[in-house]
Amino acid sequence: MTIEAVIWDFGGVFTTSPFEAFNRFEAERGLPKDLIRRVNATNPDTNAWALFERNEVDTTRFDALFLEESTALGHPVRGADVLPLLNGALRPQMVAALKACKQHFKVACITNNVVSMHSPGQDAGQRAAGAMAQVMPLFDAIIESSKAGVRKPDPKIYLMMCEQLGVTPQACIYLDDLGINCKPAAGLGMKAIKVVSVEQTLAELSVLTGLTFEAGPQA
Repeated sequence: MTIEAVIWDFGGVFTTSPFEAFNRFEAERGLPKDLIRRVNATNPDTNAWALFERNEVDTTRFDALFLEESTALGHPVRGADVLPLLNGALRPQMVAALKACKQHFKVACITNNVVSMHSPGQDAGQRAAGAMAQVMPLFDAIIESSKAGVRKPDPKIYLMMCEQLGVTPQACIYLDDLGINCKPAAGLGMKAIKVVSVEQTLAELSVLTGLTFEAGPQA
């Protein structure tokens, strides 16, 4: 089927992955590597992170719940200490690829985010870099988990986007840095690309779209 839309995740795709910041934080605090990811992977539909991304708890409650969950794993970490780690550096090559795709396809963003001063783009560094200002206006449609009340990897959120765009899943490419979020997209019939690096992503996107992208130096 002909490609009609390219749907993108935001964090870890247009910006460097927060997992890098998580690992730096863990190393600085003497915590086990990937502890934060392990907290987030425990009870993934009902944990503090899931509730926060669906806007079912506020920042104060998230702080307390995350502390409870990390303490249960033997290493107390406050949720308030994790939120500032979410923002990454902008990847200009990915933004250029988005602009190129926009000339030929519908483009959209599905992002799991939180209603917080630390949502992507709300951090002072992000605002200064203009990450959100540069990227978000380019999309034809945006679905944010904190506003929609549903989050990836729930298949509903992908179908919601297809409905907004007026396309079938089979006519879509989906990009995300998390395999768990790519699987439901692929299951619906989308052509999923797991973002591991800028070079790899643009190479795969080129094959699927027939467009040529300049990877340049990676962020």
